Amino acid sequence: MNTQHLSKNTVCQDPRQAEFVQNPYSLYRQIHDRACPVYWKDYGFWCLADFSAVNRTLRDRRFARLPPPGQELPEAAPHLADFAAAEKHSLLALEPPDHTRLRQRINRAFVSRQVEQMTPAITRSAHERIDNLAQHRQSELLGQYATPIPVTVITQLLGVPESAGKQLVDWSHAMVKVYTMTQTREEELAANSAAREFREFLLPIIARKRHAPGEDLLSQLVREDGESQSLNDDEVVSTAILLLNAGHEATVHQLGNAVKTLLEQYPLGPSRDALLALLSDTRSADALVNECLRYDAPLHLFMRYAQETIELENGPILQPGDPVGLLLAAANHCPVRFKEPERFQPLRDDAGQLSLGAGIHFCVGAPLAKLELRIALQVLFERLPGLTLDGELEYLDAYHFHGLKQLPVHW
Repeated sequence: MNTQHLSKNTVCQDPRQAEFVQNPYSLYRQIHDRACPVYWKDYGFWCLADFSAVNRTLRDRRFARLPPPGQELPEAAPHLADFAAAEKHSLLALEPPDHTRLRQRINRAFVSRQVEQMTPAITRSAHERIDNLAQHRQSELLGQYATPIPVTVITQLLGVPESAGKQLVDWSHAMVKVYTMTQTREEELAANSAAREFREFLLPIIARKRHAPGEDLLSQLVREDGESQSLNDDEVVSTAILLLNAGHEATVHQLGNAVKTLLEQYPLGPSRDALLALLSDTRSADALVNECLRYDAPLHLFMRYAQETIELENGPILQPGDPVGLLLAAANHCPVRFKEPERFQPLRDDAGQLSLGAGIHFCVGAPLAKLELRIALQVLFERLPGLTLDGELEYLDAYHFHGLKQLPVHW
């Protein structure tokens, strides 16, 4: 790996270097060996990798998603104006009290939908995908299975036509490129166009929901119910973009990573029988999903900003406005928190993970994401128990979204 150690507390690693993208866990092991925060020179900020430090920082109100007042981030470049406008009211860009008001409304919308009621739709979608695949004896699962299921869920959740699914996926692919911090100008232009087009697509739908609300999430967000204020159009658009990008992009990559992990960990024979037994029971299947989230997560880096002067444990003193990187996937492999962290153990007695965040920014769609993953894995291996990988797999050139390029299999 092209990693140069300048000192005990500093690492140099190009986040787009091919070998690193394929195996970031090698660097994480080196960081854990140092048992302290490290300054990632290529990014220009300090990073935390220890589970307890990352978990604590996610919950610490002295850190926030944005710098403190008076140290605001620079305004977006003109060519990203539409993207910035779409992000302005995102939960991920807000802190209390604005975050609290928006989060409460979204939480109530999710609760009112009762996530478990999505089970039949997710199950039906998974079986339909397998029906289309079963006769061919081979497939590329990322495109043919992992992508369509979350698309079905997100269109039903938002209450938009399922026929819009492909366009939603294209917009999502374009927009998430801006979160990588390694994007090109061309990718920024594409993300800006996608944000503008998604807003133009949503506004007339939002207007219809205000006039004749249904049972979908958009209707819940705009409905006047006497208990909490409905969201305005800009807030609804930002929320829909967040749910699209997190609910689709992260779920697709997590499902792909999970299938890869399971096929590698449970080859055909007695091991595969053990996997099928785990998946046949809801409780052990949920534990399996949790371990998949820990073992190979799609989201590896979250950012926080110090709101005051803070001394990191075994590390530097941060000044107000200083950024700190939280290495979620490294925390999931922390040897202090997990016994044999590199070993996949669905029924481990020290189970846990930070892939969905923690604190006030904990993933609002976590129960739905876990439900999708469990059902998709159960149906896949129930219908295709002889599933086998076809060749070596590669991850996308996108460190922040750690997901596969393709997932070719046969059965």
